[in-house]
Amino acid sequence: MNREFYSATIDEFVKSSVNNILGELTKNNEFSLEQTQRDAWIEEINILQKVLISYKGSVYFEYSIPRMGKRIDVLCIIDSTIFIFEFKIGENNFPIYAIDQVWDYALDLKNFHDTSHDHYIAPILIATKAKDISTLISTTPHNDKILFPIKTNTQLLGQSIANVLVFTNGDKIDIGQWEKGRYHPTPTIIEAAMALYNGHSVREISRSDAGAINLRDTSDAVSEIIKKSKDKSQKSICFVTGVPGAGKTLVGLNIATKHIDKDNDLYSVFLSGNGPLVAILREALTRDKVRHEKEKGNKIKKSEAMSDVKMFIQNVHNFRDECLIDSVKPPIEHVALFDEAQRAWNIHQTSNFMLRKKGIPGFTKSEPEFLISCLDRHSDWAVIVCLVGGGQEINIGEAGINEWIESLDRSYPNWQIYMSSQLTDSEYGAEKILKETKKNLKIINDDKLHLSVSMRSFRAENVSLLVKQLLDLNMDEAIETLVEIKGKYPIVITRDIEKAKQWLKDQARGSERYGIMVSSQALRLKPYAIDVKSPVDPIHWFLDEKDDVRSSYYLESVVTEFQIQGLELDWACVTWDADLRYTPKGWGYFSFVGDHWNHIRKEERQMYLKNAYRVLLTRARQGMVVVVPPGSSTDLTRKSDFYDPTFEYLQKIGFKII
Repeated sequence: MNREFYSATIDEFVKSSVNNILGELTKNNEFSLEQTQRDAWIEEINILQKVLISYKGSVYFEYSIPRMGKRIDVLCIIDSTIFIFEFKIGENNFPIYAIDQVWDYALDLKNFHDTSHDHYIAPILIATKAKDISTLISTTPHNDKILFPIKTNTQLLGQSIANVLVFTNGDKIDIGQWEKGRYHPTPTIIEAAMALYNGHSVREISRSDAGAINLRDTSDAVSEIIKKSKDKSQKSICFVTGVPGAGKTLVGLNIATKHIDKDNDLYSVFLSGNGPLVAILREALTRDKVRHEKEKGNKIKKSEAMSDVKMFIQNVHNFRDECLIDSVKPPIEHVALFDEAQRAWNIHQTSNFMLRKKGIPGFTKSEPEFLISCLDRHSDWAVIVCLVGGGQEINIGEAGINEWIESLDRSYPNWQIYMSSQLTDSEYGAEKILKETKKNLKIINDDKLHLSVSMRSFRAENVSLLVKQLLDLNMDEAIETLVEIKGKYPIVITRDIEKAKQWLKDQARGSERYGIMVSSQALRLKPYAIDVKSPVDPIHWFLDEKDDVRSSYYLESVVTEFQIQGLELDWACVTWDADLRYTPKGWGYFSFVGDHWNHIRKEERQMYLKNAYRVLLTRARQGMVVVVPPGSSTDLTRKSDFYDPTFEYLQKIGFKII
């Protein structure tokens, strides 16, 4: 299946009639053809037939970028250069969003299209009526052969192309080889959700290396468990484990979108107790659905679009509440996918909540046990898919994986259990309980249910390993891992928050998102205008544009581990407070209460704090800066002794200082 609506050699293109080209574009267009789109195509064809007449190469109209859910107006290959033409017909200026758009297309090809990696890419924005023209041709500071976006009009487009070709003089691109290139993106979870919801497959929007093969194998293994359970009328639970950023949530969304039809008995629901993640994904899908319907010429209210999306992605607590209303009737879904299942509540937390919020005294089930009981109401079959992150419990009352297994052992021993051997790893903490219950439970090991490679960073897959080694104080191992990823994934450290902010701005291109993250216990960063108690709306922070002061781009508001878990940024700043302090004897754990720091003594709370930093340090897709403040000689709550050892530890590992 072609990625473009129309393609031809430049010779064929300039000799073809406008009607023939338009007919091909119309035939391959999946949306209803609006008059404005038809007129735009005609003008683009007329402009390019005149401009390209003296060149050899190929042109591709409406070239698909599935990760972004968009299409490049025209992609053109001439000599050693890939040109991206984005037309703004009738426009007389160059809005920031349009500059970012054409830059994003260039970055997408450079990062994810394997036969575009090594070639010059020239993003050109054409505002046909513009007068303020940029004639500068130069590469970005990243030195990866992507040019700064070129702004031009119809009259000077030809000159702009000529200037680029002088600048990028080199070996000609083999167009046949280029067309065979594989597109293997690594989308953000927001991009992935939108692409899957719009009908793309996980194969279209994921890489094709060993890590992505693992992702597809895991997704296929879960699908097979669902099919087998239905065919054999059995009840099954499977645990999908993985390192941070490996794609656990993507597996869940993929299964949910495959079975989105409520009238099908394989109908599935994606559930998460992560409130910010649910809210952000719902809002992103709703905005995207409204945009797509508008492109088709249909009018749809945002509330109507949101209603459909809410059925697809639900907060696990809402699902639980529905099951409380009727204690006998099974839910409509036979398949429930629980994201971040390790964060489900233990008996104590659930019982307290039921008494305080629901007026139900004496509730005796943990959240895992109650959720299993809801699916167990089906008389024939049911499947629960638990998506489990190692070392991700970050809040009081989160039961971890043990409670799921204990619930099965205690109340549902007839359920079939599928898991990988990795569930016994120390990060999941299930080794002891599995040994104790193995004789009573029906366990099938399948290592396809473990995602071992981080997909979050398409630059270096071992970032999560580096963070684990850093937090486990395995300095020698961390030094070796950092050497492996240097040059691929920049990690720098500084004592100056302003330097960190500038570093983020210098790294990001197009709409690449950046922002500042801190621990929820980082209460002594106020002198740097960082207040973790200041409310932030994660929807605005993650989804709004550069001109919105509430967005992450403004670097004014920060998010904590609770808002960022399950999500990611392209470039991140982690500001490290004195709550977690390096000492030669191990980490020191502190909580700021009133006017001073208190030692955290409980192992459980120490684990939550350490995991908070694990979450923060594994959110960046392309690189990060870590700020360890210098402390103060006059403020006893911010002594230099609280911060210096941590900075020196990071320096010894080998992180570059800026």
